[in-house]
Amino acid sequence: MATKTSAGLLMYRLRQGELQVFLAHPGGPFHQRKDDGSWTIPKGGGERGEPLLTAAIREFREETGLEPHGPYLELGDIRQKSGKVVHAWAFAGDHGDGQVIESNLFELEWPPDSGRMQSFPEVDRAQFFPLAGAKIKLKKSQWPLVERLVAVLAQRP
Repeated sequence: MATKTSAGLLMYRLRQGELQVFLAHPGGPFHQRKDDGSWTIPKGGGERGEPLLTAAIREFREETGLEPHGPYLELGDIRQKSGKVVHAWAFAGDHGDGQVIESNLFELEWPPDSGRMQSFPEVDRAQFFPLAGAKIKLKKSQWPLVERLVAVLAQRP
């Protein structure tokens, strides 16, 4: 069985000298009451033959309605608990606090076995977090991506 892969972007900014990262909360009924440890970087699967960075850019647009821009800093990949491999890049950007995102929708039979299909946003909210808050909110398996971002930024002049 082939390993599932995903590609995503980690937007970051500096506010009053403090690094903050932009995280997304998954939409839909399964994540409605989950908070700490359930946020993620905007990411998703690529289309056949699509370069991973291109997929990451497209997924960021689809899940947030925001336009990402380079330069992109490669953060490598991580393996999530499910076995899925996530390839990630970071970019400097800003999204004003409190602005609404516009996420694409997915359909799900809800309630289960009801025969009724409902649409839900793939991401129901997104925001910047300082590192201490991000460590609490972000899926544990994705935290190494933030650590790599910190290391890459520390090496820059």
